[in-house]
Amino acid sequence: MNSSKKMTVKSILSVCLGFLMLPAMKAEEPEKKAVTNDVVNQANMVMEQHVSELMAERVGFKKDIAMEKLAEATFNAEVARESLMFPAEDLYGSNWNTRWVDPFRGEAEKANFPDSCAINCASFVYPIDSIARVTSKYGPRRRRMHRGIDLKVQKGDTIRAAFDGKVRIRNYERRGYGYYLVIRHPNGLETIYGHLSKQLVQVNDIVHAGDPIGLGGNTGRSTGSHLHFETRFLGQAINPAEIIDFENGVPIHDMFVFRNVKINGRKSNIYTSSDDQMVYHRVKSGDTLGKIARIYGTSVSELCRLNGIKPTTMLRIGQSLRCNAGANYVAKTKKKQTEAKKAVTVEAQSEPLAAVSAEQSQSEAEPVYHKIQSGDTLGAIAQKYGTTVSKLCELNGITRTTILRLGRTLRCS
Repeated sequence: MNSSKKMTVKSILSVCLGFLMLPAMKAEEPEKKAVTNDVVNQANMVMEQHVSELMAERVGFKKDIAMEKLAEATFNAEVARESLMFPAEDLYGSNWNTRWVDPFRGEAEKANFPDSCAINCASFVYPIDSIARVTSKYGPRRRRMHRGIDLKVQKGDTIRAAFDGKVRIRNYERRGYGYYLVIRHPNGLETIYGHLSKQLVQVNDIVHAGDPIGLGGNTGRSTGSHLHFETRFLGQAINPAEIIDFENGVPIHDMFVFRNVKINGRKSNIYTSSDDQMVYHRVKSGDTLGKIARIYGTSVSELCRLNGIKPTTMLRIGQSLRCNAGANYVAKTKKKQTEAKKAVTVEAQSEPLAAVSAEQSQSEAEPVYHKIQSGDTLGAIAQKYGTTVSKLCELNGITRTTILRLGRTLRCS
């Protein structure tokens, strides 16, 4: 009994003590909550401050990048603008002759030909709106040198700038180009557009590749409506077909390198392409085919073959003659000579083996021919027979711009 009474008294006392402490605990709770809220608020403020600082740094970083890009774009635009305002100034200097096609004609300061020059042709635009037939190629024609490519156009057809550039000449020649334009380009080339019926730009106008610059016509020394298109480098005419694939209307290479050929260790100011290393000679007073052949280590018959002339052809001062068949041709010739020497060695060693080799060589040497059909192109024929356009041209004595006539037979191997 005594123990149970003690437990009851303790329980009552515990309950009473709890009721007495309850108000005190309730009074402490708001104080704890207030302290906790203050800590949370301070932490939030610190966090917001750090986030703001990080955002500011990020925005500043992005702003710096944007400003750098803007500065770079502005600089590039300024360089491009200056290159159009003063195209190829590093090559031509201050020469801006608005009278002669050759800008150094009659000038006291002659052209300074570099050892080599890389010409960027990637931005080329075909000068007319459709792939037209080549009516006359570069080379000797009727006792005079034809220094460009003739493209068939109708009177009034739109003629476009081949590259970005600045108009240097807007002129008329009754016995020559007719109404024509000369444009100098930042890549170092100058292009000429002749026999126009109308010129749409003025001297010193800035043009971009593909801009209309004139209308096709039949003015000047012309027997039919066409565009006479020339490419020149420091006044020297270059065969446009070495730079442009006129069958497809695209540049043969995006970057074309011309190198100054050295003869006897001295610059000749004769330029060759880096692709085929074709060498040309400009005829001077006293030159003969025999003399030119000796200079370039070739023969008179080879000079005649390369230039479509005869040994009796009169050479004109200033005429440009091709003096070799190109590095690719020379390399192939040397390869054939090496193979021929090996065949001779084998023949000396074994007569029966030589007979077999001769029989195989004869069967392999049998030429393959293709008769031109409607729609054929040099590229399609080369692909069909597993060869190249250059090889087809070499085998048949033609150029990439030669018009393929229906029924004509081409040698393909």
